Formats: sequence, structure tokens, C-alpha cells
Amino acid sequence: MWQWQTWSGLPYLTCDLLADWQHGFFTRQFAPREPHEITPVLSATASTHRLKQVHGNIVLTPTEISTTADVEAETGNALADGVLTEQHGQAVWVASADCNPILIANRNTGNVAAVHAGWRGTSLNIATVAVARLLAEGGCLADIIVAIGPAIDGEVYQVTTQVGLEVCASIALKPLSGDREADLTSLQSIANSPLLPDAQAGRVRLDVRRVNQLQLEQLGVDPHQISIAPHCTYQEPENFFSYRREKLKKIQWSGIVST
Repeated sequence: MWQWQTWSGLPYLTCDLLADWQHGFFTRQFAPREPHEITPVLSATASTHRLKQVHGNIVLTPTEISTTADVEAETGNALADGVLTEQHGQAVWVASADCNPILIANRNTGNVAAVHAGWRGTSLNIATVAVARLLAEGGCLADIIVAIGPAIDGEVYQVTTQVGLEVCASIALKPLSGDREADLTSLQSIANSPLLPDAQAGRVRLDVRRVNQLQLEQLGVDPHQISIAPHCTYQEPENFFSYRREKLKKIQWSGIVST
């Protein structure tokens, strides 16, 4: 489902589910290039649209990006964590290190979205927010295709128990009780649970990619329409930056062009 591609000898990933769209999950080898410098790898004519990410669940169109007053003073980039196309030939981009870069496409309209889903944005259901906005322009859930790119794997992502519960509350089969141990037991009973035990007291391991997958499936997206990259940013330093590993604010970009 996932293939390595190269541009000028530099590697990036594509997902077979998104074969009808020019897209890529780019590696650390492309740094320090910015989206406008990487867009030509995908399309020579596409316009480039990006954000100043803030770990929320706001998804904007290029028109909304150009008209919003909520921007970063230094760069003028809109403050949001997802960008959604409105027409043909728009390239949308998100940055990530350990967070989830999620590319979503609508087979009915050809429009796409790029989403940055850290644990905070995931707890706020940003992926399903993006899907809802894509479907508002046409199509149904059967038209939605999702590729979740390289991110930190749950087996090595230690968080506080409180964070784990906060994120997984979004996929709980019933409202959490407030009893920490009972809630942990309930969430860990989910099939292929994203909430994993940790040897340290007050800590758990959290698979944020799996949480996003479950949110989408609970929304009604068929599992066959979702693919998760088999790559961990933390464990593959040769290809990916990882804030958890390096404690440096270095990122890689992921982008997709609407058809």
C-alpha cells in the first residue's frame, strides 16, 4: 500500500489508495525546503496553501486562509491545523515530526484535505472535521480515502495517563466514568486498543494513529478506505525528524494536490 519514490535522489512516500492524486509524505532529506519549494515535485502548476499549526481542530479553505484575521504576526500564516481545497490544482500541506500527517481525498469531487493531528487535535476529532467539510461539497462516506502518514508509533509514545484518557475518550464506546482505573480497563478492552500499558506509574503508551483510524471508522468510513504508513518517526532517524527523539523543532512536510 505504501511506496518509496525519489526526486533528485531524495526519498518520499506515497500511498496506493491515493494513486489518483499527486501527493507525498516527504522525508527529512527535503529540509529545509518549504511547501512552495516542494509543490513542483507533485505539480508544476498547482498553487500552494499552508498554515501555522496550533494543535487545534480548525480546517480552512484557501479562501478562508486569505480572509481570516487569525494569523501569525510574523509570517501572516493562518492559525489552523487542516487545509481543504476548493478547486482543481490546489496543493495543500501540513508539517509534522511525531504528530500524524493525514491526507484525505474525496473521489466524488476530487477535492482533498491535509490535516495535522497531534494528540490535542486528535482529541478534538480534527480528521472527522475535515471529512465533514469535504462531504459538504458533495459525495458520501464511500467516496472518502484516507492515508495516515509516518508518525510516532504507540509502542514508543509514552504519555501521562490523563492525556491517554483525554485522547481516547473520543473513541470510547460509552462515556468515561471518571474512575481512572475503570476507564483504563474499558478503553484497553477495545479491539486492537490504542491505549497500551506502560511500566511507569501514571503513564501509558498511546497510538494516536489508531485513535484517528477508529474515529474515522466510527464515523462510517470503511476500514479498506484507510491506510496507515508502516513507518515510525521516532524509530527511523535516517528518514524522519522526531521531536520526542531529538528535542529539536525540525519537521517534514506532507502534501496533496486536488484533481
